[in-house]
Amino acid sequence: MALTIGDTAPDFHAQTTQGPINFHEWIGDSWAVLFSHPRDFTPVCTTELGYMAKIKPEFDQRNTKIIGLSVDPLDNHAAWADDIAETQGTAPNYPMISDNDYTISKAYGMLPANIAGDPTSHTPAEMATLRNVFVIGPDKTIKLVLVYPMTTGRNFDEVLRVLDSLQLTAAHKVATPAQWNRGGDVIIAGSVSDEEAKKIYPDGWTAPRPYLRIVADPTQG
Repeated sequence: MALTIGDTAPDFHAQTTQGPINFHEWIGDSWAVLFSHPRDFTPVCTTELGYMAKIKPEFDQRNTKIIGLSVDPLDNHAAWADDIAETQGTAPNYPMISDNDYTISKAYGMLPANIAGDPTSHTPAEMATLRNVFVIGPDKTIKLVLVYPMTTGRNFDEVLRVLDSLQLTAAHKVATPAQWNRGGDVIIAGSVSDEEAKKIYPDGWTAPRPYLRIVADPTQG
């Protein structure tokens, strides 16, 4: 079954381009982004891996670790990294998992149970469902799941935006509206009564409807 928001992210042991890891231990007290790829040397994923390397400092600022996954062996990952560096200007500067027995992909619901055999014998099209992004919190639960088709490159700026929202709403009793970006106005959570809200926001709020109470980002100012 596919994993969804609120589920515990399955723990696993894996071989990566930066050595073996135990996933939950590797996350530690950080947030994490796990993103998967059908096969190495695929064109759209090549651009994605390069872009993620370029914006890794943005994830670092958000106490968030990045890790990629493909079913290819580690030596393919190394060769692909050279291609990524040459074509995108930046090689992956985060670990890439070699899930060559499909254990992780199946645990995360990204591949059907009947996939088997040498991963290099499968075409990218046979692995097309390996196009997921999971955002995982320090509590090891899944906070966001995105699934993209092979022909559409992923928008990792959106992942950063969601991280800002997740981290803000985890620390404060607010929600973020459509098209929100860091520093924008937020919505007082429905779980907060007006009486409690008056204590948190003594200067008040804007309420076009009783259930829509808008205040400034509490981390600003």
